[in-house]
Amino acid sequence: MMDNVLNETENKMKKAIETMEKRFTNVRAGRANPAILDSVMVSYYGTATPLKSLATISIPEARQLMIKPFDRSCLNDIEKGIYEANVGLTPNNNGECIILNIPALTEETRKEYVKQVKQIAEEGKINLRGIRQDSNNEIKKNDDLTDDEKDNLMDDVQELINKYNKVIDEKEKEKERELLTV
Repeated sequence: MMDNVLNETENKMKKAIETMEKRFTNVRAGRANPAILDSVMVSYYGTATPLKSLATISIPEARQLMIKPFDRSCLNDIEKGIYEANVGLTPNNNGECIILNIPALTEETRKEYVKQVKQIAEEGKINLRGIRQDSNNEIKKNDDLTDDEKDNLMDDVQELINKYNKVIDEKEKEKERELLTV
């Protein structure tokens, strides 16, 4: 029972970290990164389809993404999907592929992105605290455990949250360094 609660808590915390990392990839660093387009959905024959299943996405230059669809007839749909996804990039359709030029980041833009990263990291910590609260409530409800066992188990949960808060802090600093590097 005790190991089960700890394992479940740790798995939930790992998922919270993964979610935060995915959100970090959506914060641009001034370099081309195909992950920017992960959220783009394209209306392909009336069905919302992820962009990466309709085209290959390559990086011909450091600040450029090239989207080459498997079916050229969906170029306009892809272009429309990029506009609707609001990724902050303007697609250039040349009839064969779509080119996305990624503008250089200004100092002001970099600072704005750092604020976004701090907000995402804080939301990650809030998620961890919610997971801790759920686990502690589950431990308190368990009548099979003595008070000492409950306290020890809640201390173990606290150790987990401390560990994963450090992971969040490290990932946040790493992303900030990436954003502030010119």
